[in-house]
Amino acid sequence: MKASSKVERRSPLRQSTMRKVSLICFSNDLRISDNLALCTAARESESLVCVFVQPPSVLHHNYGMDESVLRRQHLYQTLDDLDLSLTSLGQRLHRVTGGTAEQLRQLVDEFKPCAVYRSEQANAFATDPWNATEAEHPNVQFITLATNTLFSREGLPFKLHELPNTFSKFRREVEDIVVPSPLAAPNKLPPTVGAGDDWRNHFTPTERDSNTTFRGGERAGYDHVNTYFDGVFAQTYKQTRNALDGWTNSTKFSLWLATGALSARQIVHQLRRHEAVYGSNESTYWIYFELLWREYFQWYAHRHKHKIGAFNGISPHSPKTSFYPQRFAKWCHGTTPYPIVNACMRQLNAEGYMSNRGRQLVASCLVHELSVDWRYGAAYMAVKLVDYDVASNWGNWQYLAGVGADPRGHRRFNLQKQTQIYDPDGRFIERWNGADCDPQLDSNDMVDWPQFS
Repeated sequence: MKASSKVERRSPLRQSTMRKVSLICFSNDLRISDNLALCTAARESESLVCVFVQPPSVLHHNYGMDESVLRRQHLYQTLDDLDLSLTSLGQRLHRVTGGTAEQLRQLVDEFKPCAVYRSEQANAFATDPWNATEAEHPNVQFITLATNTLFSREGLPFKLHELPNTFSKFRREVEDIVVPSPLAAPNKLPPTVGAGDDWRNHFTPTERDSNTTFRGGERAGYDHVNTYFDGVFAQTYKQTRNALDGWTNSTKFSLWLATGALSARQIVHQLRRHEAVYGSNESTYWIYFELLWREYFQWYAHRHKHKIGAFNGISPHSPKTSFYPQRFAKWCHGTTPYPIVNACMRQLNAEGYMSNRGRQLVASCLVHELSVDWRYGAAYMAVKLVDYDVASNWGNWQYLAGVGADPRGHRRFNLQKQTQIYDPDGRFIERWNGADCDPQLDSNDMVDWPQFS
């Protein structure tokens, strides 16, 4: 049977028939505020089962990589915070499960809900199992609602298949659209069904460690946004955003946007409040500009689906790169001949985070200096970055590799010049021992043939 691709969307004010038992499947929306899927499920259900569905990791598992402990710790903290919020409303996180078709089928067969509510995802590899499960359960209503974007699909000034082929065109069409106000958290939730599992058993003791650099969860994210906008940091954002380090030099909102602990609409709402108090300027506009970049890549992933993981992306031509294991390993470990790249990669491995400027430099290096298939770099970032977002990550990598939405064809950075601009005194490189490297990119055997493994 062919899987259905139909998506049902609801207005938050629309009246609907009460359903005896419903499932709410959290995934990229791990919050109770500004969560249309949760609010709608609460209003339309007599009882509710709250589960977290981990999206299938096809995009990076294809490259033999597993999620880092730092990412797992951040997810655990976020789920723990969500569970506390649900408990305060008389609910709980009932279960943690995977997002394969078999696991979703078992979930629906076990609870036999009248309806399944979930948030729309830009990850086509995560959507495929849902479509298959929906097709196998014609008597269950699957309701998908937009919670992850500034604008709804219906609110865009164009059809999805007419998405502009560059960000600049997209920005000009949407930047004057008023972003809807975020929804308040529900005052109460319907009761759950049964005792549920101890979802914490899905995490190892190390993954449950709370001593991390970046604290996950809705409350931590909201506190960070308030702190950022209550100060003057936003007033100078454009001047500081390209710094390779420094907590307040960039917004760091991506750390909570990635899990959906914060919504993009909540951030815009706080940005407008900041502008009302401190005034708007080029820097505050640039924060919105960056949120529009994120928005573009969300719809880019919706538009191009599985092509976000294709070697030639959305381009008719494949890049002139290959896979060199030794070069890739040096890039991952931060031992290339390029100190600035090494410093960025070592920071990533240690903290699970890297500045936006750093991400551009290491991507340019992998593709243009090392001639390595861009997908391996994207997959490595997918398992290492605490703020990994499937649309932003793979969309940006395509952009740098010249197979995405870049009208110039590719972005190659002069690493020496970039070092002079962004680390002129060498402090960042020194902090991460970036100069401690092998100046020889490839090793040769006894007859001077390159060794790639």
